[in-house]
Amino acid sequence: MNDGDLLHQLRISRDQRDDDGRRSRWPWIVGAIVLALLVAAAAAFFLLRGQAIVVQVATAVAPAADSDAGAVLQATGYVTARREATVSAQIIGTVTEVLFEEGEHVRNGQVLARLDDTQYKAQLNAARAQAAAAQAQAAQSQAQLAQAQRDAQRLDSVAAQGLVSKQQAEQARTQALVDRAALLTAQRNAQAADAQVAAAQVNYDYTVVRAPFDGVITDKAAQVGEIVSPYSSGSGFTRTGIATVVDMDSLEVDVDVNEAYIGRVKPDMPVEAVLDAYPDWKIAAHVIAIIPSADRSKATVKVRIALEQKDPRIVPDMGVRVSFLEQRRDNTQKLSGVLVPADAVAQRDGGSVVFVIDGDRVHRTPVTVGAQLNDMRQITQGLNPGQSVVKAPPPSLADGAKIKPETTNTND
Repeated sequence: MNDGDLLHQLRISRDQRDDDGRRSRWPWIVGAIVLALLVAAAAAFFLLRGQAIVVQVATAVAPAADSDAGAVLQATGYVTARREATVSAQIIGTVTEVLFEEGEHVRNGQVLARLDDTQYKAQLNAARAQAAAAQAQAAQSQAQLAQAQRDAQRLDSVAAQGLVSKQQAEQARTQALVDRAALLTAQRNAQAADAQVAAAQVNYDYTVVRAPFDGVITDKAAQVGEIVSPYSSGSGFTRTGIATVVDMDSLEVDVDVNEAYIGRVKPDMPVEAVLDAYPDWKIAAHVIAIIPSADRSKATVKVRIALEQKDPRIVPDMGVRVSFLEQRRDNTQKLSGVLVPADAVAQRDGGSVVFVIDGDRVHRTPVTVGAQLNDMRQITQGLNPGQSVVKAPPPSLADGAKIKPETTNTND
């Protein structure tokens, strides 16, 4: 082989050079594309992390009692107090002290007001003096009787010896009987004087007005300097009341039920009450009694309902809506934990979680789920009543993400 053939074999054709060049450029092109995608993903991640995600918010609520009971009848009424009193003085007098304010809690026997006691104190002192005099008169009569009895005994013994006449002995016995009657009269007078003292003491005690039972002052009717009386008068210058006291533990609901549906109401029937002032607050209650009398003008029958929950927010004369329930949940079946919308529970890493809202951030919180109640889900562990959670969290929502609430809902 000559030198020309060797040079011809070492020559590279143009097609072979183009194929090798393309093969050497492909790894660089692919690497550039992957790097660009990574940079774009990182930029999107940091951009989204700093941007707030708009979410819907729900609030975890405690399960309501008898939530599975169906309402068979609804009615409206008012909160009333079975124990309410308008406190007044039992004597006519001028108010010198008022020791309470509206809204104040008072105890049984607590002093509410004082009246001018000058006259009644003088009468009490006079009655005590008369009682002391009567007691002294009775003591004197007692001494006279004792002396008369001793004289009669001596004259009887002397008359038996014939030293004095029998008439003198009879006169001594008669005097003893007279002194005994005088003693009885003095004792009765002393008892009457003691009764006068007791009456004067009662009138004197009436100058102090006290609370008849534990309760709350709802009305302050008298001021210092006004004249109060247990009797109403034609003029407007005399007060007949000092305060109104309500026993808040005696609050209940009175509703008027149409007589056409009263047959659906039974004693001890479970009831759900909702105050007009707090439409989202459902109060467990039950029927106390059905009043056996109808209102002819309204064609209704009054029903008394007991509230099973005492709360300072419940006050007399509040409007209330009640639902008479068909059945009552057994106490052993009451739900525990809290309820949240079912779509607030998400699955992450094989477990159930909710995204709890803390300010403008969310925290992924593992939870233990329970029963499904319509569109609500029971959370037995991991969540407390009142905490806000994200409804229908998107798959991209991560722990610590910044959020912006779209709406704030309180689940009924």
